[in-house]
Amino acid sequence: MTDAADLRWRRAEFLLLYVGLPVLFALALPSVLLPAGFLGATALALLMLARTPGFSWSELLEGWRGIDVRLIAGVALAVSLALGALVWLLLPGQALALPRFATGLWIAILLLYPWLSALPQEVMFRVLFFRRYGALFPDRRIAVGINGAVFGLAHLAYWNWVAVPLAALGGVLFAEAYLRRGGFPMASVLHSVCGMLVFTSGLGLFFYHGAIGR
Repeated sequence: MTDAADLRWRRAEFLLLYVGLPVLFALALPSVLLPAGFLGATALALLMLARTPGFSWSELLEGWRGIDVRLIAGVALAVSLALGALVWLLLPGQALALPRFATGLWIAILLLYPWLSALPQEVMFRVLFFRRYGALFPDRRIAVGINGAVFGLAHLAYWNWVAVPLAALGGVLFAEAYLRRGGFPMASVLHSVCGMLVFTSGLGLFFYHGAIGR
């Protein structure tokens, strides 16, 4: 396959995986099946990553000891303040609802979210995106912006105006962490921390498939 043909094929793959599937999930998949859809999309992403020339699974194990704890703490503080302000504006009665009223569920989310949600999403939206489709976007700033956009689009199935823009902003942050601050480990830890803060703050309702009203 020529380089031009390969780029066309990669472009088609990209549109199917990062645009077609999220729109299909949002329009046609019942909310109760969203977790199953997420598992299927993750399996597809892993398959595509395995077929990516030059990729080694050992890449996912490198860099964990070099995580910038101070940067994560600073981001966590800034995100906490921003989420607190957003909860106060949108859902003041839901502030810290999970730790206050459903402590057991909150602890379960804190324990499971990094492994069952953040890490698989980082494999799909950062590792696969940049390792397999990065050549489609040679300008780093454009690549980061598009990465944030498709990550926001992936949350369209929640059908609310909070999940998509918040996820898009998070996608930009995680993409920058992936490219400039330590790759998969740093992006995964930041994603885990931000996700746990979202559910702790009271905004987790916007990211829960059981609350979808369509």
